[in-house]
Amino acid sequence: MTTSPVLVWCEIPVTDLDKSAKFYETVFGYSTVRDDTQVNPMVNLTTDMQAIAGHLYPGTSAPDGGNTVHLALSDKLEDGMKRCADAGGVVVSPIITIPPGRFAYAKDIDGNSIGLFEPAMA
Repeated sequence: MTTSPVLVWCEIPVTDLDKSAKFYETVFGYSTVRDDTQVNPMVNLTTDMQAIAGHLYPGTSAPDGGNTVHLALSDKLEDGMKRCADAGGVVVSPIITIPPGRFAYAKDIDGNSIGLFEPAMA
């Protein structure tokens, strides 16, 4: 039996790395680090813990927005929803409460399906 997290890595296709990096920085408060040393350029998503859990890469989203990647906010869900809309994204659901927290579905500036997640307070 493994104790590894369920989500190991996520890759989010975007049409403009710099513009999308700004979107994710604005909405989630992440720092981003661009890496042009690989076969394709990418922008790594990091948190204040400096753990890399995924990256943005040049590409196009699936016609239906593809799988939904839920990303943690560092503050209130309502604030993240407003930042998402202000940054050019679209919130597409009401707030949904589940035992581990609350979330809302949204689309980023490339139409990728994302979840804005606020963990429950312990």
